[in-house]
Amino acid sequence: MLHRLRQLAPLLVIVIFIGAIWLLTKELKHYNIHDIRSAVVQIPAWRLWAAGGLTVVNYMLLIGYDYLAVRAIEHPLSLGKISLASFTGFVTSYNFGALLGGTSVRYRLYSAWGLSAVEILQLMLMLGTTYWIGVFALAGIVFISHPFPIPASLHLLFSNVQPIGWMLLSVAIVYASLTLIRKSPIRVKGIELRLPGTKMTLLQLFVSAGDLLLVAAILYTLLAHNLSIGYGEFLGIFLMATVTVVLSHVPGGVGVFELVILTLVASPSSAKILAGLLVFRVIYYLIPLFFAIIMLGLHELSLNRGLAQRVLQQANRWSVAIAPLILSWCTLLAGAVLLFSGATPIVTARLEHLQETLPLPLVEISHFMGSLIGAALLVLARGLQRRLDSAWWLITSLLSLGIIVSLLKGFDFEEALLLSIVLFGLLISRGQYYRKGTLIHDRFSLPWAGTILVIVICSLWLGLFAYRHIEYSHELWWAFTFKGDASRFMRGSIGAMAVVLLFAFSRLVAAQKPRTQPPEADELALVKQIVTTSPITATRLALLGDKSLLFNQQQTAFIMYGIQKRSWISLGDPVGPEEERAELVWQFRELVDLYDGWPVFYQVRPENLSIYLDQGLTILKLGEEARVPLKVFELSGGKRRKLRQAINHCQQAECEFSIIPREQVPSILPELQRISDDWLQSKGAKEKGFSLGFFDEAYLARFPIAVVKQQGSIIAFTNILEGAGKEELSADLMRYQQTAPPGVMEYLFVELMLWGQAEGYAWFNFGMAPLSGIESRPLSPVWNRTANLIFRYGDHFYRFEGLRSYKEKFDPVWTPKYLAAPGGLALPQILRDVVALIGKTRTDTQRRSHDGPLG
Repeated sequence: MLHRLRQLAPLLVIVIFIGAIWLLTKELKHYNIHDIRSAVVQIPAWRLWAAGGLTVVNYMLLIGYDYLAVRAIEHPLSLGKISLASFTGFVTSYNFGALLGGTSVRYRLYSAWGLSAVEILQLMLMLGTTYWIGVFALAGIVFISHPFPIPASLHLLFSNVQPIGWMLLSVAIVYASLTLIRKSPIRVKGIELRLPGTKMTLLQLFVSAGDLLLVAAILYTLLAHNLSIGYGEFLGIFLMATVTVVLSHVPGGVGVFELVILTLVASPSSAKILAGLLVFRVIYYLIPLFFAIIMLGLHELSLNRGLAQRVLQQANRWSVAIAPLILSWCTLLAGAVLLFSGATPIVTARLEHLQETLPLPLVEISHFMGSLIGAALLVLARGLQRRLDSAWWLITSLLSLGIIVSLLKGFDFEEALLLSIVLFGLLISRGQYYRKGTLIHDRFSLPWAGTILVIVICSLWLGLFAYRHIEYSHELWWAFTFKGDASRFMRGSIGAMAVVLLFAFSRLVAAQKPRTQPPEADELALVKQIVTTSPITATRLALLGDKSLLFNQQQTAFIMYGIQKRSWISLGDPVGPEEERAELVWQFRELVDLYDGWPVFYQVRPENLSIYLDQGLTILKLGEEARVPLKVFELSGGKRRKLRQAINHCQQAECEFSIIPREQVPSILPELQRISDDWLQSKGAKEKGFSLGFFDEAYLARFPIAVVKQQGSIIAFTNILEGAGKEELSADLMRYQQTAPPGVMEYLFVELMLWGQAEGYAWFNFGMAPLSGIESRPLSPVWNRTANLIFRYGDHFYRFEGLRSYKEKFDPVWTPKYLAAPGGLALPQILRDVVALIGKTRTDTQRRSHDGPLG
């Protein structure tokens, strides 16, 4: 239920935004777009420079938020890295909201610098706490000392904000007291949250209060000449607007912030106040954003040599992870600017030059094309975040065309410059867009779709506000004159909405979602062709037929996976050519996104970790794989004494080892079935699957079988998995009957390894011991401790510790295997899902239902 409510949250944000726009229209009903433009021009230049200087000081102070948070979690990071994360995080958060902006940027940067998912979560909580405690403390003091009346139209219980101030100040005091009293950490769902000490709390209050005072001073500098109130009272109004914006979750607080300021500020001219607010957004929001773009662009460039080059190379490694994110948002912003430009009149001073220079048809076509390009950029921007090559080509082409039409439709040099900066960032980041996916199947999350909808609504409102004094008539649609701004707006808006609706329609009629059923016989035949070229024997588990398959477009590689609740769990890395793995991981993630699931990669190898890190996934050491080097394997020596005893005991009991060729396996399957059933009964167990084999005739008939016979009857067996190029050998399904002599399986494995040694195989793979080898210390991450507990106490799901102990007898080389999955609070549930999936039993119907070809 809670998950569904989170999904509906973007819809609530859109409703709040529409309500704010409606109220804003009522507040500005006596003004038009020309009044606001005139008010912007009338702002004194010295106020603009003062606001710009204070903005620089404020962004320097904002570094304190991240610096204190990093200190609180005790993770060493340089001031340069903290500053980069702070600047880019706050800029993107202010412009696109915390969900689409700041949180994503910080997660990508801090995870790349070695912070775990838990540390990043603690850091984000610390940032939020620093901000909110500062807001509560400062707002409480200001509301009490400079109370201002609450408009009666809001129908609140209080006539002024003083009672609210006492409540907010009380919360801040309680938090400060709690940091003095409670020294032990607070535990929430297994996560330890440590409260900062008294010194850290005071530093938090100082940074947050300084930030709020500075931002209010920036806005007051731009509005003071139109206000009749002092800075103290204005600070209270600003704090009220800030809290409202954060609670509304509208990206950038567009409409909401302006509405609160206009409602609470007593001014005879709302147009002049709105003009100051617009200039504030440009100075505090947009200009820093484009500085961030330029910084990332410079990081991507390769300079000559020496220290500068080394610094740039280091910075480039930081920027690679977030460049596609920021450029996708900037493309979204460029589309919004084109739509807003098309919704507002041409500047009067430029209109005269336009009439003298360009023909009317060229102006009309350019204006209409500008709106279409703006809408197209909105829907294509998501492709940049997915690093799609097709999105890069389309967007760079559209931006180039957009620069031209911006100049032709009204000499809009500022707009052309903005588009040029975004285009520059894309051109120098070409290498980041390498994926060959299709745009039409690109998934849009609700927050992203909601952002596009907010921009379109904002554009429509802006045009309706600008031309509300013009009476509507059908003739307006066909009016073509240099002064026909309203007609151009109407035609351009219809064209823009058509682009968005056509894209939405194409998503609805696109190919249906891929199935998640077990594979068909022809798919298993294709899988067999692929796995026979793989040196890794575990890839043969795809032939069980109990896992779903996802192939690449060329059908030369695949991922095998199972589903447990929201977790889509891939068994191992993609199987196939190395160059196809990264793209296939992207395909799998997009498939999982269609169903709002969690992409989980179980038992991935160390050499492929970079693929999953590029996806922003958390890496957890999941266990260790036991591989015996056959070239040096021998039975002599003290370590092998127990193995020699087991072999001697079996030989004295007249046991014989042999290999049954694949062609002869069907004739012995009934006998193997009897042994398997006897083994299951003696163990009180049922068949399992996913990460290990189960008894299935079609599956077993694909491999040679190693057997142990006693007086001519088979008493133990295992199927043999052979890696390509004789890289490794392994056994999968291992069964023996109750009457077999003790140590029969040790005898079987030793003989099989000696056979493999004679055949020239390099390794014998005993498979992975899940969740083994994970350190659990007092300072270990909470997820390590969780995994260790499951390993120690999860035997009712799966025999974790016993499996590790058994494999230790053969003195293997242990190599790590990893889990790649979303981090944060989802990780405990993902671990439970993995344990449940590998321990899930299979019914007889499931075991005997795979009647595919034996070939």
